[in-house]
Amino acid sequence: MPRAVWNGAVLAESDRCEIVEGNYYFPPDAIHAEYFKPSDTHTTCPWKGIASYYTIEVDGQVNQDAAWYYPQTKDAAKKIEGYVAFWRGVKVEA
Repeated sequence: MPRAVWNGAVLAESDRCEIVEGNYYFPPDAIHAEYFKPSDTHTTCPWKGIASYYTIEVDGQVNQDAAWYYPQTKDAAKKIEGYVAFWRGVKVEA
């Protein structure tokens, strides 16, 4: 089962991930919310829409904008709406 790990903590784990452009997107109910803090960062993907970010914090260590999600996707990306993906050193073990 895929899981996202950073700084020794499991951030998310699910067998219902969607893979898009090589990234694992975890369903919102699969994340361990205690590690996630909303960020003011936003980026735009031409076919998915506007992404929002989370900063990850584990044991006092902070990983700025290490997770992203699309709160409202364009039609082509509806299957990942609300799902969370990772980068910046977060390891996804599949």
